[in-house]
Parts: sequence; structure tokens; C-alpha cells
Amino acid sequence: MTNMKTTVNRFWIGAQSRQGLWLLPLLIVAAMVLTLTVGTSQFLRPENLFNLVAQAMPLMITAIGQLFVVLVGGLDLSVGSVISFTTAVLAIGGPGYLLIPSAIALAALVGATNGLVITRFNVHPIIATLGMQYVLLGVTRILRPTSGGTVPEIVISSVSGNILGIPMPIFWGAAVIFIAWKLLYGSRFGLHLFAIGGGSAAGSEDAARNFGLAVKRNIVLAYVASSCFAALAGIFLAGRIVSGDPNVGLLFELDAITAVAIGGTQLSGGVGSLHGTVIGALVLALLANGMNLLNISPFIQTAIKGAILLLVVGTQTRKRTGL
Repeated sequence: MTNMKTTVNRFWIGAQSRQGLWLLPLLIVAAMVLTLTVGTSQFLRPENLFNLVAQAMPLMITAIGQLFVVLVGGLDLSVGSVISFTTAVLAIGGPGYLLIPSAIALAALVGATNGLVITRFNVHPIIATLGMQYVLLGVTRILRPTSGGTVPEIVISSVSGNILGIPMPIFWGAAVIFIAWKLLYGSRFGLHLFAIGGGSAAGSEDAARNFGLAVKRNIVLAYVASSCFAALAGIFLAGRIVSGDPNVGLLFELDAITAVAIGGTQLSGGVGSLHGTVIGALVLALLANGMNLLNISPFIQTAIKGAILLLVVGTQTRKRTGL
């Protein structure tokens, strides 16, 4: 019995150590909600709460995708361009049953390309995904130079309205979290991501490979997941703005990285959690909503987000130079 308890305790401690510091951001969320409730009369109004959820959803979806990449010690700077590209594809005009799978398939191709460039040609993730960002920006502006176009009705109806009084974005969030949870915690794929990132963060790049893990394949799949989740965020945004927009994904990559870091994920890899990332996205959404209610300039909001990213990353313990 003692051995059983010891084994369970070790497993629990090990699992918790891989989750990152997510409790502090949760307390920050509670403090922000209390502050905004007391400090503004508009915060608890139903229309503001609906806007808060709708605004938080694309960031949360993108950040969850970014988590897959960060867990293996990478970064994906192309997700903002994938979002814009997805809205442009959906606004081409055509039936939703063709455009939606096409947009997701193209996003998967982008992610696979990122992963292959990184693993096969040893290009740094920042450089590889930054290059892809510019490629997609160019292609997106060819497809949709300015905002406009016709988005399939099924996309619009999937993000607007409610079912039994529950707003559609809530269903989006529940579905995305369930899919991510199954991938990260209900499959070997998720376990392998933690193992690969843990070895990389410890400075032992070959540790996971020595245990028989297909390191390169899993890294490629992590980038595919990141791009596919970004495409889902693009589909959601296309339904919200009812058009394609080449600029709608601007700076989403930095917001997603900030949300992941706020949620306690180590950018060096191996440590992080899905719930921490969701909380991190909620922190940024509450921050943006509160600053909008207080009529703070969008430029100042961007500066504050950058300062938060620097603060969070600067406080993380790193055993080597770089992320």
C-alpha cells in the first residue's frame, strides 16, 4: 500500500511540475473581474459580456494552437497570417462545405511546411515561421487586397446567435478545448510533445530520440496543429466580421505567445498546460475589454501587451540563451 501511495504521489508531483504556474494567472483573472465590476458600470452588462467572450475566443483558439509548438521548444509567428489567409479563402465565394475544409487543409499544409523547414533544414523556428508569415501575407493580399467578399452563411450562423440562451462562441470554446485536451492529454502525441520539449529545455536534444520517439515527425505535427487551430480562429473571425480581411490577423501571433506565457508555459519547452493557456487568453481579453471600457488608446494597449510579454518571459528561468 505504501509503495502504491508513493507511486501515485510521484506521478501527481511530476504531472503538476509539467503544468506550469497557472494558479497565479487564475487569481489575476479573479482580481480583474472584481476590479472591473467595481470600477465600471458597463462590465456586467449582458452585451459587454457577450462581446468579451466573442473577442476572447479567436485569441484563445490561436493560443491553444501555439501551445503545441511551444511545448516542443518552438514558436509559430505565422499564425496571424494564417488567420487572415483563412478569412480571404472563405470570402472567395462558394459553398461552405468546400471552402471550410479547403481552408483547414491549406492551413495544415502551411504548418507541415513550417515543421519540415525547421526539422529537415535546421532553420530556427522564428526565422522559418517569420518567412512563412510574409509569404502568406503576400498571397492573402493577392486573394483579398482589401476587406470584403462573401462568407458562407454556415460560417456566419455558426458564430452568431445562441442555442437555448447559450451564445454560440461558448460552444466553439468547449469544442476547441475538448479537441485540444484529447490531443494533449488523451493521446501519445501529447505525451511525446512534453517529452521532446523537456529534453530540449534541459539541453539534451537527443534525449527523446534515444527513447525511440519520432522527434521530427512530432515537431512537424505540432506545427500542423498550430496552423489548424489558427485556421479555426480565422473561420470564427470570418463569421464575426462577415467578410475576408487581410489585416484581421495582425499581431495575433504575439498575443497568442503572450497568452501562453502568462498561463505558465515555459517558452523553452516541456512545461505548460491547456487550462493555463485558456486562463492566459482570458487575462488578455479582460485587459483589452477593461481598457476599452476605460477609453484607453489602442496604441497604449499594444504597448502594454508588449510590456507584459517582456515581463513574463523575463521572469522565466532559462538554462540557455534564447527562448
